[in-house]
Amino acid sequence: MRRRPSSRLLIIDRNNRVLLFRFMFNRGPLAGQDYWATPGGALEAGESFADAARRELFEETGILRDAVGQQVAEREFAFQLHDGEYVMAEERFFLVRVTDQSLSRDHWTPIEIEVMTDHRWWSVEELTSTSEAVFPETLVAILASIEQADTSPPSLHGS
Repeated sequence: MRRRPSSRLLIIDRNNRVLLFRFMFNRGPLAGQDYWATPGGALEAGESFADAARRELFEETGILRDAVGQQVAEREFAFQLHDGEYVMAEERFFLVRVTDQSLSRDHWTPIEIEVMTDHRWWSVEELTSTSEAVFPETLVAILASIEQADTSPPSLHGS
């Protein structure tokens, strides 16, 4: 099984809501699947995870940054692509904080235009109570760990 390294984005607004895109597949091997997921995508040849995160941030949202935030999580799992191929997905998640919720679809690929049908800014409470499929399944725990890191006191070394 081919490995597919990819960068995913945890884009957090000023109200601590995370941006998710709705993926709806009407044809092909994934027909009938409907879920919410973080923006992001596969690395291109020679690209680092951070570089891919920055590129995907611009391509999928129109947000241009010199750099993305820190990597906050990673996971690996078997995944079926829209064309039916199964891959071993290696995902790394990067934190991006925004003050503006404006998004652009100007740089979407044809498949993104077809399957990414909506977007929404989700609060942790909404994620906890929804019956809709959301990926990664551990998103609430990842967001909680980010919140904990943001509010924990700075560590002091030595005296």
